[in-house]
Amino acid sequence: MSSTTTLRERGQLTLPADVRDAAQVDAGAVFEVEVVDGRIVMTPQLLVDASQAWFWSERWQAMEREADEDIAAGRTASFGSVEDLIADLGG
Repeated sequence: MSSTTTLRERGQLTLPADVRDAAQVDAGAVFEVEVVDGRIVMTPQLLVDASQAWFWSERWQAMEREADEDIAAGRTASFGSVEDLIADLGG
């Protein structure tokens, strides 16, 4: 897809409707903007509330991936009660 737009005096751009539609972004969308090989690249971002940022840390995401792998490989157990869990732990 290709469209054109004009940079206004105060550094503002209007993203053409077809670009907004294709990128599935609406008014208020937040973008990361960087220069890559002389091109301006705008990537839509989803903001995360600070109280939830821990979940998106690399460490936590690595633990999530490990848990998903354990579940997929069947390395899990279910217990009917807390007592059954404790017994399985050797307690």
